[in-house]
Amino acid sequence: MKQRLWVVFLGFFGLMLATGLFHAEAQETPAIGGVYEMVIGTSDLLAAVQYWEQFGYRMGKQGELSAEDAAKLYGVNSRVRSIRLYHQQADHGLIRLMAWEKPIGAGLGLSHMKVVGNRWGAMLTDDVYNLQNHAEDAQAAGMPIYLVPPQKAVIYPTSKKSVPFLEESPCVREMAMIQPLARQVMFQRFEYSLPLYGKVNESSHFRSSQITHFGMVVQCDKEALNFYDQVLGLLRVRDDNESTYESLSARNVFELQPGERYVTTDFDDPRSSKTDMQKARSGRLKIVRFPPDVRLPNKLPDSRPGVLGPSLYTYRVRGIEQFQTKVKASAAKDVTNVFTNEFGEKSFSFVAPDGYSWTLLE
Repeated sequence: MKQRLWVVFLGFFGLMLATGLFHAEAQETPAIGGVYEMVIGTSDLLAAVQYWEQFGYRMGKQGELSAEDAAKLYGVNSRVRSIRLYHQQADHGLIRLMAWEKPIGAGLGLSHMKVVGNRWGAMLTDDVYNLQNHAEDAQAAGMPIYLVPPQKAVIYPTSKKSVPFLEESPCVREMAMIQPLARQVMFQRFEYSLPLYGKVNESSHFRSSQITHFGMVVQCDKEALNFYDQVLGLLRVRDDNESTYESLSARNVFELQPGERYVTTDFDDPRSSKTDMQKARSGRLKIVRFPPDVRLPNKLPDSRPGVLGPSLYTYRVRGIEQFQTKVKASAAKDVTNVFTNEFGEKSFSFVAPDGYSWTLLE
């Protein structure tokens, strides 16, 4: 009898853990976390899955929506089938592949980084030069790919200069790899680490992490970015961090001309830190903002649901009805009602004040 009671207790205890009824960490979970997914439109789900498996992703949930339901949630009158790709135990930085029966456009294609509407996912790797080898092989084989080879960048500068060969030189090497259906910035750290900012899947071919941060290029008033912290509740960090032509990485990745510059504003999971880089969390939204005197092509129409390639970002939230009410009362546009998405999750979509499409899900 005692043994049966003990089994029942363990079962109830496990249920409480699973539902968050008796879970200390559940009390710390914010209403919104890091960017949950990059959504990629594709015409070949199998080929897309095979590609992302090389970066450590694996197949997860699958689902589909009718054209009528897809129009309600995503504004696209087309049947769609979706697959969510997971990466180890990550709760952010995932990928959703969406195969539209009738895509509404080719997407960003091989557009370079310096365009409004640009979306990309950055991933930590322990093998950036192997990726460069494959990208150069792809170019030689005539595959459509634009490559910026690994560039040295100092992300967290210090006032002290290191002595070559005698002291550490903390930096990253980052490369841009743009393909019709994948826009990636891959980076490798040297002589420093951030324990909460990306976990490499060591068994993957390219020894890569989940997407650590999601990029966007804008050319709007800074006030438009207040939406992300004041409405969505994200943590604003590294505000107005300037990059200029003198930065080798910024110059080459964003093709800066002499005298050109841009500033970045980052928005993090609220559990991240503004001051302690060792507590910085991945899932960051990195917004690159160019001043109005720099002429940029506007590709926002090619960066929305229904097109091929990177076309949407999502956040996972608690209390989705409250979020929908807040977003609807803000400067966001085209805010939908809350509907059930293709995975059976409550969702709604909108266009943020900066012009980018988003979906929130619970």
